[in-house]
Amino acid sequence: MKPAIARRPRLEAMPASLLAKPLDYIFADHFRQRALCNLLEELADAAALDEALAREVVVFLTGDMAVHVLDEENDLFPLLRRRCPPEDEIEAVLGALAREHEADERMAGNIVEGLEACVATGSAPRADADLRARLIEFARRQRRHLAVENSIVLPIARQRLTELDLANLTKRMTERRS
Repeated sequence: MKPAIARRPRLEAMPASLLAKPLDYIFADHFRQRALCNLLEELADAAALDEALAREVVVFLTGDMAVHVLDEENDLFPLLRRRCPPEDEIEAVLGALAREHEADERMAGNIVEGLEACVATGSAPRADADLRARLIEFARRQRRHLAVENSIVLPIARQRLTELDLANLTKRMTERRS
């Protein structure tokens, strides 16, 4: 029997040093989430199951992505609500994003269950039409969600948050990852 060749993860870990610049960290993490979207579509269309990739996606959805949502919901969004004047109209954007986070959490849970079932049976996700559709829909929704965060939320955060806000954001994000 041939020994298995270890492969590098497709979703590389974030450098901890980037936490010193929390908005840059979030932006870079958005890039990883866009890479996740590509991997979800790859899994959805593959004729055979890439078990290692399926497991990596499950770990990312239940770990890194869940923590990222906490960063936004528990820290970034409340800071923006305190710092933004009414003319920024940030509440409408943050409210919509929060609702999307809730829906995405449910959808991610279904995807995790589906991928775990695929790993257990050795079947490709495209053999399950519902799972395949969920993978593609989740990727579509995430791309739109990330576009809003990158084009609206992060630029406003860069304008409105104070140095103390950013230091506290760094502290909370670092604690969450410890």
